[in-house]
Amino acid sequence: MVPRYARPDMTAIWSPENRLSIWFEIEAHATEALAELGVVPPSAAKALWDWWATNPVIDVAAIDAIEAVTKHDVIAFLTWVAEHVGDEARFMHQGMTSSDVLDTALAVQLSQAADLLLADLDALLAAIRRRAEEHKLTPTIGRSHGIHAEPVTFGLKLAQAYAEFDRCKARLVAARAEIATCAISGAVGTFANIDPRVEAHVAAKLGLAVEPVSTQVIPRDRHAMFFATLGVIAGSIERLATEVRHLQRTEVLEAEEYFSPGQKGSSAMPHKRNPVLTENLTGLARMVRSAVTPALENVALWHERDISHSSVERFIGPDATITLDFALARLTGVIDKLLIYPERMQKNLDRMGGLVHSQRVLLALTQAGASREDSYALVQRNAMKVWESDGALSLLELLKADADVTARLSPAQLTELFNLDYHLKHVDTIFARVFGKA
Repeated sequence: MVPRYARPDMTAIWSPENRLSIWFEIEAHATEALAELGVVPPSAAKALWDWWATNPVIDVAAIDAIEAVTKHDVIAFLTWVAEHVGDEARFMHQGMTSSDVLDTALAVQLSQAADLLLADLDALLAAIRRRAEEHKLTPTIGRSHGIHAEPVTFGLKLAQAYAEFDRCKARLVAARAEIATCAISGAVGTFANIDPRVEAHVAAKLGLAVEPVSTQVIPRDRHAMFFATLGVIAGSIERLATEVRHLQRTEVLEAEEYFSPGQKGSSAMPHKRNPVLTENLTGLARMVRSAVTPALENVALWHERDISHSSVERFIGPDATITLDFALARLTGVIDKLLIYPERMQKNLDRMGGLVHSQRVLLALTQAGASREDSYALVQRNAMKVWESDGALSLLELLKADADVTARLSPAQLTELFNLDYHLKHVDTIFARVFGKA
């Protein structure tokens, strides 16, 4: 985790204090259930909760010192708790294995992280929707392969982004549900030394589902799904960030990141206004996606469990969620303050002498009786002249001067084919699909 790209609420989820607090709750709830089943005395659970009610400071350094001797993190934690709770602490961890604690705690942390990310997505969706509605009918050029294609609106570009991030949210809701599972099933998942009702009790207290069939661990396909979902969200972030970067090119300049008073773009060139935030988002997206492959590789553990997944998850759990949280917040800020230039969009629309209307002329010629092949050739030969003039010539005027074209379409008909509004007639329909009817 790099502090430069971290926000406090998400960082707190991965703090040792939060992790160890969750460990304690798991152990205390399990002891509570064991007491209800008559396996341990009720005084054991009471002693744990009474001590916890005093709001003890979790001494991470002391626990680390014990671990330096035991070489085992859960044993170090249990030893430290026992030093404070006293004799009743011996009833903790009855019939449990370390992974019962570690995996269930990780499920809680990932669920907490998902809740913050879902809130981040809600904020981003709100910002995108506001700007989309603001520019619903702002015409701009659509590009395929980076080349002028046909007119769209800037609002439609943002509506597409909204729909994409709305899908991201739905996936994350599903991934959260899948990762929010509890396993308190003992050394190899058979409940040989602990009643399944203990697992159910702990799961209910922590807001988790029970793992239907575990080994020593919760199966890692769940975690792979979670991190893959984060990777897809990162891909969507990069897609929108890349769009902004392209639109901020000097030759395009249809939109650009907000440039604050006093901001500098280059140590050498005082004139520079660079898309640094969206460039940064592209890099952050790469880092989030870098967690996906190791998460997938963690699925194939040996037999009932090996420990190869552990070191991986100590990295990717905090790093992927903290980075994605920061990235979503940064992208929300970019969209919220994005400078949008409708006049430049119109200028670029007009840049290539009406080439953007070529398909409509093609279709009109076919409807007027020409074959598709002949229609294509007629339009293309005039369009290439416009290309070669770098937009100085007008496609409409060239078509009006082409006898083969005017033999089928009148000048008035040709003029109507160059009406920009034709391309925008279904914007309301698309918006209703994305945002619902007004």
